[in-house]
Amino acid sequence: MLAARKPRAGTLESAPGSMVKEGYTFGLPLLVLGGVFYLLHWNLPAVVLVLLALFVFSFFRDPERVIPAEAGAVVSPGDGRVVVVTEEDHEGRAGKRVSIFLAVWNVHVNRSPAAGTITKMEYRPGRFLAAMMERASAENEQNVFTLSTAAGEIVFKQIAGLIARRVVSWKKVGDKVARGERIGLVRFGSRVDLWVPKEAEILVKLGDNVKGGSSVLARWPLKPSSGKLDGTSAAETDAKLTATGKRI
Repeated sequence: MLAARKPRAGTLESAPGSMVKEGYTFGLPLLVLGGVFYLLHWNLPAVVLVLLALFVFSFFRDPERVIPAEAGAVVSPGDGRVVVVTEEDHEGRAGKRVSIFLAVWNVHVNRSPAAGTITKMEYRPGRFLAAMMERASAENEQNVFTLSTAAGEIVFKQIAGLIARRVVSWKKVGDKVARGERIGLVRFGSRVDLWVPKEAEILVKLGDNVKGGSSVLARWPLKPSSGKLDGTSAAETDAKLTATGKRI
């Protein structure tokens, strides 16, 4: 079982459309050891180790995704199944939360739900309850991102689960991100949460299967009166930061 560690921020640890580097770190030793056992004619352990290596390579896969081009689209931070859609306040603001459970066979690279600037990123140590449990959103180890977008502020979380024991971020406060851009991963089964203000329209329901970066969870159009953000109009900011229609 992996020990919980404080997540790192900074360097992107995967090449687009390939596999997260940690896949090689965990998978290659299993593959090599399986080869050694095969040469020693220890066939059963060799097969088990090779199968484990293939599972690890699959778990850390990092496929490209086509990012939706529609204005105001808020995409899923991760792959998985929608397990919660509820109204929820955040720091005194009315809003809605969508929670997604990532099974071990899902892609575990997480993506930014919208274009904007990360204004806050908080690591919260916690428990390792099963990620499907409602309590996991509040009690489990997690990274909490606050994202300032052209339309306003949204919040999303990477949440560890019963098996997942480490949340990893590749971003830091102040980074500008595109809609659907890779931001990190959680190892071996986890959960992601998305909070949007009450004005946003939720487009998914319980039981829906979604894909990170490409499935639209909510629609939150820019307001005509959004004004300027860092000297640039809201529309220009969204256009510059959103890799619309591209595979990333």
